[in-house]
Amino acid sequence: MTWSEMQPLLSDACSQTFTMVLWSTVIAVVAGLPLGILLVLTDRGGLLQNVLANKVIGQIVNVGRSMPFIILMVALMTFTRWVTGTTIGTTAAIVPLAIGGIPFFARLVETAVREVDQGLVEAVQSMGGNTWTIVRKVLVPEALPSLIASTTTTIIALIGYSAMAGTVGGGGLGDLAVRYGYQRFETELMWITVAILAVVISLIQFAGDFAARSLHRRGARSGPAPKLRLLKAGEPAAAEISKVA
Repeated sequence: MTWSEMQPLLSDACSQTFTMVLWSTVIAVVAGLPLGILLVLTDRGGLLQNVLANKVIGQIVNVGRSMPFIILMVALMTFTRWVTGTTIGTTAAIVPLAIGGIPFFARLVETAVREVDQGLVEAVQSMGGNTWTIVRKVLVPEALPSLIASTTTTIIALIGYSAMAGTVGGGGLGDLAVRYGYQRFETELMWITVAILAVVISLIQFAGDFAARSLHRRGARSGPAPKLRLLKAGEPAAAEISKVA
């Protein structure tokens, strides 16, 4: 197969993989972020402590993470057909990719949020800050570098999942590698596909690491400034508390 014949195939496959990974990542982040934060808030000693709810949510996340993606795709075929009207193609593949990515990202978010300094949380609580204020002003901003790294890890995992989705009709680079590289013995095309995936993953990892390090260094340079801003923002509440006392 000549390069002129491979080029349109590779272009279409890259476009399909990009579409699958983009939309599944957006859904996984939008749904996984609050789920991961909720796992922290409802845990023992959390701001919304609820052991039963925490165990239920944790078990659901564990089941979602433990299920191999290829089995998850088969198990969700009925749901995928109900949502998209089909079980084949790029649009259909987004459904299991997103559902598989949600628990994966949620656990990474939980780990990142648990690393936040509890002293900041207690300071905002002492000044009358509610749970939403603590999540918005402390937990998410302080965990942002780790959340960026978690998003990077999730994107790379979803790229791998999308390759598996291609083997069962999902399209993308995985489908191209199997149909042409394996079934038609176009070894050169298969290795080009592998090279493209390797380059894309490396670039995504580099960009994610760079963004996380930049945010971390910016936070380190600012020193106690974020804490001081939180304290200043809470001064009226602190004043009211002192008056009552």
